[in-house]
Amino acid sequence: MTRIDAKFAELRKAGRRAFVSYVMAGDPDYAASLELVKGLPAAGVDIIELGLPFTDPMADGPTIQLAGQRALAAGMSLQRTLDLAAEFRKTDDTTPIVLMGYYNPIYNRGVDTFLADARAAGIDGLIVVDLPPEEDDELCIPAQKAGLNFIRLATPTTDDKRLPRVLQNTSGFVYYVSITGITGAAEARPEDVAPEVARIKAQTDLPIVVGFGITTPDAAEGIAGIADGAVVGSAIVSRIARGEPAQKVLDFVKTLADGAHRA
Repeated sequence: MTRIDAKFAELRKAGRRAFVSYVMAGDPDYAASLELVKGLPAAGVDIIELGLPFTDPMADGPTIQLAGQRALAAGMSLQRTLDLAAEFRKTDDTTPIVLMGYYNPIYNRGVDTFLADARAAGIDGLIVVDLPPEEDDELCIPAQKAGLNFIRLATPTTDDKRLPRVLQNTSGFVYYVSITGITGAAEARPEDVAPEVARIKAQTDLPIVVGFGITTPDAAEGIAGIADGAVVGSAIVSRIARGEPAQKVLDFVKTLADGAHRA
């Protein structure tokens, strides 16, 4: 059982939904990012989604793209991202960390080396947005054998024919992208998302967590109420971009977490 599996079991027992926060590793720099990440669990975050900076983040909107650029400009790399996770693990051995990014940096490092290093750093799961199920032998299956969850995205365009393929080797949870398009592009509406969550739940026992288009505590509550959890990313990252101090960002994160936990 991974930390992700344990967290969802704990939440189910408590009758609570998960709140997942996304932050870009190294944004605006390593020290500030580490301070923020260390503060997330106390702000109510159940699972940390840690962005891996990349030069060509095709699935991300401007907010996340710029966060990656700031991190790269500050010297962030795959190794520094793993260092940050390892530093976090020195004081927190229970909060799951999902590394989200693109395959190129992993490929360049070498899959086996990366997986060993990720496990050693305390990473629990991977979301690699540019590896479709047809490429599962490339990273997904080796990751599962190494003890990491491989979390797949389902979208409004994932039809009933495609969905079983998407779910085939997915573990940890399913990340449902509530809107068509890039991150930060529109608002998620529970009435639109609920039938899609039900459709996915009919084909898997995995938790369904919904992200994209959630920017307020009420929105987090509404989405978490029809799923197993909610993810917020761009709304948090935009505050980092404005130069808000870590504590102010964490105060905002807590309002979002409180919203999701009210569901």
